[in-house]
Amino acid sequence: MKLRNILLVSTAALLTFSSCSDEMNYKEYNVYEEDYIKATFGRVGGLMTRIYNDLDYDFGNYSGAMLSSATDESVYSHPGNTIEDFYNGAWGPTDDLNKNWKNAWDGISYCNAVLDRFGNVDWSQYQLDIHYSDEVRQYKNYMYEARWARAYFYFELVRDYKNVPLKTRDMNAAEANKLPQVPSDSIFKFIDDECAAIKDSIFEDYTAIGYPAQSETGRANKLAVMALRARAALYHASPLYNDKNDQSLWVDAAKRCQELITEARTEGKTLSANYAAMFASDSWSNANAQKEIIFGRRTAANNSFEKYNFPIGLENAGGGNCPTQNLVDAFEMKNGKSIDDPTSGYDPQNPYANRDSRLASIVAVNGEIWPNDTLATYVGGANSSSTTYGTPTSYYLKKYVNKGTIIKNTGASSFYHIWVTFRLGEFYLDYAEAALNATKSGYAVPEGCSMTAAQAINMIRKRAGQPDIATGLSFDAFKKKYENERFVELAFEGHRFYDLRRWKEAPDYLKTIRKMTITKNADGTMSFAPGVLETRQWNDAWYLFPLPQKDALNCGYKQNPGY
Repeated sequence: MKLRNILLVSTAALLTFSSCSDEMNYKEYNVYEEDYIKATFGRVGGLMTRIYNDLDYDFGNYSGAMLSSATDESVYSHPGNTIEDFYNGAWGPTDDLNKNWKNAWDGISYCNAVLDRFGNVDWSQYQLDIHYSDEVRQYKNYMYEARWARAYFYFELVRDYKNVPLKTRDMNAAEANKLPQVPSDSIFKFIDDECAAIKDSIFEDYTAIGYPAQSETGRANKLAVMALRARAALYHASPLYNDKNDQSLWVDAAKRCQELITEARTEGKTLSANYAAMFASDSWSNANAQKEIIFGRRTAANNSFEKYNFPIGLENAGGGNCPTQNLVDAFEMKNGKSIDDPTSGYDPQNPYANRDSRLASIVAVNGEIWPNDTLATYVGGANSSSTTYGTPTSYYLKKYVNKGTIIKNTGASSFYHIWVTFRLGEFYLDYAEAALNATKSGYAVPEGCSMTAAQAINMIRKRAGQPDIATGLSFDAFKKKYENERFVELAFEGHRFYDLRRWKEAPDYLKTIRKMTITKNADGTMSFAPGVLETRQWNDAWYLFPLPQKDALNCGYKQNPGY
């Protein structure tokens, strides 16, 4: 059954899930509908599609604001948006600002229902069907997909909350609410064990297996399993979760990333020659982009993201998630030197010249054509902060934004958007981080691996046209270069919020948010003056999300520190 057909089935098939309003919001399966689901292969497939719908993505989850606007990547141009609660002290157990708690537990319950209630269906009544063997093969694969998705949901939970219950079988709400919290080490072990168990059994390539999966995209495969395993290993090794500073976890993370990179190469994956192509609306069908993308979430065709983020001054545009000067300053010069290096050639009055090519793919700057007109973010300009909801930083977002979208009331157009969950480029960086921490050097190869951290980073830099990272750097200097490279390469992909937390470095970066003030002179030239836009709070409690108060009280959970 094609994915579009599964989507039609899923809603009707799952209406019987319910939750108890005064207990943890688990959704449990109603026995009345089991026979209905078991009647066809496609209805079990519909359950799987419902599970995929709970996977996270961020095209403006906070009324248009992305999680990036709770970091030093961007500022949301609409004052009073909920995103500000992340840094003004308003969030807490009664408002944890996180839909992942509900979505992850819903997803885990669906996964357990698929595995326990629909994992051994007798399909012999269809054995004379011409596609019987293919349907059975796909049905069996659904079980591996469900195990992957369950592990993914647990990664979201442990990442956000650290110590959470471990629910690995179908159960009613009363049973589920009695489950104790378990240490994060146990959750990470569960994720690793599950991925290890299914990686060689789940489909490797859906386009190569024929009916019925040949038309399906966006499903977990072997590389998605290995990618989840590698990312989880990196988080487990990081200071926020590695309470005992166990160095072996960094070695394990390097090995997991190495395994993923090796398998990806074997399957023909490589870094895309066109960085921007991975975030375009056609990335799901663009061969160049698909060379690097491992797993992504495709939304229905719409223009909401463009309405949120197109420059103020356009009809129906919202301004949106405006990149900060902090981010812009992180892009090196083309010669590989940082802009604060006096030998870099950086000109403060021509600040965007000769910069890392990724800057032009991610950030729209004053004077360029974006999306269809010359951008005027100077003081008093048509797209500036002088206009309500205009950019407070002098920049607009380009990454993920489709410049060809029409958002006018007349002739509006819509396009798909693909949230890139896993891509090969991330795992070169993940490997570099793990290798650096495992060996305490950017130039040594960890046990069981084949690259240095420098070699991995240089793969990313080469694609951007940047020179290799310098040799002979100390551990601290290399770490600083690595973190900057990650800031730039993965901007607006949902990593920065969690990177600064898992490193336990958030207050070093999140307190001071910077802008550029641009003034148009009488002769038409521009003057540029960087400065502070705002100073934000930081509280160490914010390294983790608070457990929702109702569930913590009803289930006897220990609240996260500081809440």
